[in-house]
Amino acid sequence: MSTFTKQITARPDDIDELGHVNNAVWVQWIQDVAVEHWNAVASAAHRDRYIWVVTRHEIDYRGNVKAGETVMAETWVPDPPRGARFDRHMRFTGKDGSVKVEAKTTWAIIDRESQRLIRVPAEVAAPFLAG
Repeated sequence: MSTFTKQITARPDDIDELGHVNNAVWVQWIQDVAVEHWNAVASAAHRDRYIWVVTRHEIDYRGNVKAGETVMAETWVPDPPRGARFDRHMRFTGKDGSVKVEAKTTWAIIDRESQRLIRVPAEVAAPFLAG
């Protein structure tokens, strides 16, 4: 499986009234990292032809992150797609090695021209499943 990682540092505007990263910011980071993984691994032809939409988020919040703290985001697609959808896993780990957030998101593929869901083509999935 292809794993993608990225460091993210919490900015002051990411912080909520409790003094840690707001839940909505975690959702944005999940989407941003997933899109960066797609852009890094998918061919230009696939990026031009298809677009992905989130159909489900499952998020477990395990720890807090404050302004100025850095987490390592890691994402991967563990299993082959099911029809138009596949699950993406994500983990955000603090510098101390503790998991701050874990998520599983379900994404569906849309053909840009027809704007309809399609079955994930094997050649689109292959680079994400390769080790």
